[in-house]
Amino acid sequence: MASGDIVQDSFLQSVLSASAQARLDCESLIDLTERSAISSSQSLSADTKLHLSRLQRQLNSDLASLRDASRESIFEVRMTKQSTSEARQEVDRLHLHLQNLYYEERHLRGEIYACESYDHQYQQLPLIPLEEFLELQPEHKDSNDEKSLMFARINHEFAEREALEQQRQGLLKTKQSLITDNKKRKDDLASLDKDLETFIDVRAVYHVWNGANCI
Repeated sequence: MASGDIVQDSFLQSVLSASAQARLDCESLIDLTERSAISSSQSLSADTKLHLSRLQRQLNSDLASLRDASRESIFEVRMTKQSTSEARQEVDRLHLHLQNLYYEERHLRGEIYACESYDHQYQQLPLIPLEEFLELQPEHKDSNDEKSLMFARINHEFAEREALEQQRQGLLKTKQSLITDNKKRKDDLASLDKDLETFIDVRAVYHVWNGANCI
């Protein structure tokens, strides 16, 4: 399989192409030199020198292209490393954020479980049975919201107790009023008894005095 079939990147393909061209130019230059039998005692013809000069210029051009490609590849590698490092930092940040979210989720689930399993005081209220409540307020029969239903039962119980408290306060006022009236009447009776005793005493003295005068 040719290298061009493996490498799909356009830049790398251009580098491979320049490298292959430089190799061909080198082989051509070596072949021409061997065929010309260059030695210190022989001189080259003008055509041979011209051809060698062209091959050398072409080879230098190929090598310059390869050096440029090498510098560009080094720059690309640096940029890739930088972008990879930035991407890794972002992944690490997101991973840490995800771990924090997992921790927060576990914490919130624990709080929710604690709230759901907490023995709330309202559950111990002496509310009337649910069936009796629904008979008194049938508009809640089709309600599937346990929270709203419990609020309605508590509000109903509060209203009932508030009405009973008002009745109790009214009865207390009536009781106090009756106690006050009874005390007043008792005082009136005591005063009447005292007046009656005084009247009896005066009448007895009068009879005694009247009897003495008759004698």
